[in-house]
Amino acid sequence: MDEELLSGGNMEPVVRVGDTVRRVPGEWTPTVHAWLRALRTGGIVEVPEPRGSDHRGREVLSYLSGSMLDRADPAVRWSPGVLEQAGRLLRRIHDVDLAFDAESAVWRSPAHEPVEVICHNDFAPYNLLVDGDRLVGVIDFDMASPGPRIWDLAYLAYRLAPFAEDAEGFDELEASGGEPRMARLDRLISSYGVPYEASAVLAAAVERLLDLAAFTDARAGETGRADLAAHAAMYRRDAERLRHLLEGSAR
Repeated sequence: MDEELLSGGNMEPVVRVGDTVRRVPGEWTPTVHAWLRALRTGGIVEVPEPRGSDHRGREVLSYLSGSMLDRADPAVRWSPGVLEQAGRLLRRIHDVDLAFDAESAVWRSPAHEPVEVICHNDFAPYNLLVDGDRLVGVIDFDMASPGPRIWDLAYLAYRLAPFAEDAEGFDELEASGGEPRMARLDRLISSYGVPYEASAVLAAAVERLLDLAAFTDARAGETGRADLAAHAAMYRRDAERLRHLLEGSAR
């Protein structure tokens, strides 16, 4: 069957073959597939279904239909409804009782303490799928690992509240009467359903961004990719802005 190279695949190439997605596996792939099976057994149909491997040894996952949220019209991408749906879906994923042997699990990313859930570690608009203004899926679970709930929530807040430098179209919507960032952060926390203080989520986002910057710099050094080095620099700038925001709110 014909193969279609999909966008994304920042770590390895990802192709679509019919109703499946395929890419080179890693030692973490059996653990991730076990986690995905547990999520689907727990009623999370918005995640891909693992389908083993193909004749070339690539992992095979079901293809989820929908459009990437980061390419949606700004009115959809930054809508309060999508924000709330994202918070609720993340909570559902975190709350699934996982039915696999954690002791034999191999993860690509390091665990973070305190371990409360399995974190997606990249729950963001470029991995979220929408159909119109309805959130219908989440993809790319390869970087998952155990960690605290707030680790995932903080990165989602960074990307969708948003506090990211590259949040295209948000400033225009906010200027025309849209909900401001801090109000959206409160809305996201409420939709997730754990009463975190906004300051705690922002502090976790600073830690998360610095961790991500270090990882991305290392990846840039391995690959020689200038775009990754630029991303790492952005994460550090955004972390510094969030730190100033926290310091200002504490006065």
